[in-house]
Amino acid sequence: MLPNLTPDTDLAATLFAELRARSVDGEGVTREAYGPGERMAHALMRDAADRIGLESSVDVAGNLYMTLPGADRSAKRIIIGSHLDSVRQGGNYDGAAGVLAGMATVAGMKRAGFVPGRDVTVMAIRAEEAGAWFPVSYPGSRMALGLLKPDGLAVARQDSGRTLADHMKEEGFDPDAVARGEHALGPHNVAGYLELHIEQGPVLEAEQVPIGIVTGIPGSRRLRQGRVVGEYNHSGATPRKYRRDAAAALAELVHRMDEEWCRLDARGHVLVCTFCTMATTVEAGFTKIAGEATFQLDVRSVSPRACDMMFEAMHSFMDEITARHGVTFDCGPETGSRAAPMDEAIRDGLARAAVALNIPHIAMASGAGHDAAAFAEAKIPAAMLFVRNQNGSHNPKESMRMEDFAAACAVVQRWAAEAAQ
Repeated sequence: MLPNLTPDTDLAATLFAELRARSVDGEGVTREAYGPGERMAHALMRDAADRIGLESSVDVAGNLYMTLPGADRSAKRIIIGSHLDSVRQGGNYDGAAGVLAGMATVAGMKRAGFVPGRDVTVMAIRAEEAGAWFPVSYPGSRMALGLLKPDGLAVARQDSGRTLADHMKEEGFDPDAVARGEHALGPHNVAGYLELHIEQGPVLEAEQVPIGIVTGIPGSRRLRQGRVVGEYNHSGATPRKYRRDAAAALAELVHRMDEEWCRLDARGHVLVCTFCTMATTVEAGFTKIAGEATFQLDVRSVSPRACDMMFEAMHSFMDEITARHGVTFDCGPETGSRAAPMDEAIRDGLARAAVALNIPHIAMASGAGHDAAAFAEAKIPAAMLFVRNQNGSHNPKESMRMEDFAAACAVVQRWAAEAAQ
């Protein structure tokens, strides 16, 4: 029988408020990866861990571990975690909710005098928001797991132009140790990883359900430096048949990719396809035909084949558009990540906890990438729990009802107490 545990959501509410106050940037918050914002957030968590009486440590990449000791210190640990960095002028809950759910969970255990059978660790992960800072998937968790290749340390942070290794050194961490393969976590010492996160879409709110148990995290294929090269010419003096219009060519590619998405969707392939940026260059001015256009493309699906079909179609479209418009396409380097199904046993445990607590829930796929995918890649049982969120994510209006968060924390705590036995 489990004791009558309750998570310390008052602690979480206090930490949410302090995080917002210390990282507010206009209307939203900014906590830059391997920079002052993330540094502040990690220090705030460590201070809270010290007050609770947790054991704290930091690995060579700067990931923070805050541990409630279990009865068997040699047993594989349970980890509850997420990230503390944010996008520029984002919301206060994306990432942080997962860390604070872990803090609420172990603080409640500590308050009740509950000693788990194995260590329960809250992990604050570095640099998850790759799209905003470093163009590499899950660098913090992948360094913790020994999955980041050494060339990943050479990627530049997108605002500073300086490498991941440079920023790590500036924060007092050891990229050379990462390059040598030193890492803190693996299947040998982790029994399971759970990440709570706000849902970044509208499903739970529309369905009026407070939590979702995630079935899988999508993989992606991404182009960050796509270019269409045509020819600059006078916008008034150049007839259509003499034009090599990069803007028109890019617009056609976007339209045809959207039509292909519709076709695949009708055939039951679940994916998303987003042209995140599209732009002509300043050289075009007002009276010139665009001689160059740039784009960024993000294709995601739990099915790798769905992503591949979109890219196969894209290259076919590019060939046809090249012949018709006289332009050339340069896709640049491709990045991406693997799809990650979530662990069935942990999902079942979360569902049992929700039923026992009479908390409504649904099963759902994630639309976005998360650190849990890196744990799954490392062959560690991993799962995610979504909390209903209003107003989307990666924007200042991102929201979350504290009663929903409290319900999710109760599920996390009950699962962790059972899993740690």
